[in-house]
Amino acid sequence: MKLISETPLSMEFFPPKTQEGEAKLRLVRQQLYVLRPEFCSVTYGAGGSTQAGTFNCVREILAEGVSAASHFSCIGATRESVSEQLAVLQAMGVRRLVALRGDLPSGYGAHGAFRHASDLVAFVRAQTGGHFHIEVAAYPEVHPQAASPAADLQFLLAKEQAGANAAITQYFYNPDAYFRLVDEAQALGLRLPIVPGILPITNSAQLMRFSDGCGAEIPRWIRLRLNSLGDDGAAIRAFGLDVVTALCQRLLAGGAPGLHFYTMNQSAATLEICRRLALS
Repeated sequence: MKLISETPLSMEFFPPKTQEGEAKLRLVRQQLYVLRPEFCSVTYGAGGSTQAGTFNCVREILAEGVSAASHFSCIGATRESVSEQLAVLQAMGVRRLVALRGDLPSGYGAHGAFRHASDLVAFVRAQTGGHFHIEVAAYPEVHPQAASPAADLQFLLAKEQAGANAAITQYFYNPDAYFRLVDEAQALGLRLPIVPGILPITNSAQLMRFSDGCGAEIPRWIRLRLNSLGDDGAAIRAFGLDVVTALCQRLLAGGAPGLHFYTMNQSAATLEICRRLALS
């Protein structure tokens, strides 16, 4: 049986917009490297709007001796632009991608050459063979644009059939939703590992805004407790640590193959959760 201390961990960052932010993120990464992450991923803006920052951040992580995964979105892209970007990533020494459909930037009128993430995964495989380990997205509470839960599962199946190696979920706070997703995916024949995405709770207003935008559910009891804490930042962080640690404990006890932390370019909460889980 795998020991909890051997649980694979990974972390997500976003490319900073300022030199001060870049310097802060370098320090945050060094603090988090004590957790020996399997890889660190870097997000991509709508339509590739942060591509330069994403690639620069990936380059720095590789130089720090850690495996780096570039997020790679395809909405609004052409086959030629994707081929060029894949060549750049290969030349950089990147061996991992997080392949996403992505969001269509305002002003764009068409999806481009790729309508779904599965189309992107298939194209990457056709262009680069087995060079990249490809992660894709999964949604325990169903993608907000999916026609139905069954349709959402079919999209996940299509991504695996196109060549995806693993899936990382949208964040959630209801572990039953994750276990149901895993059970239903396996019943369809999916075999790729589905790694739960973990968002530490550190800021109530930020969490509500993110969740309203992406369709992630905040259980009523958590929302009410956060509302009752008002602007007490210390109490919110303490409550969040308890909630997310308990969530992770249940996920790992139920067989989750790892944990992927959405760090928001911060280290304290992730480090403390992992300390409580005896992962550091």
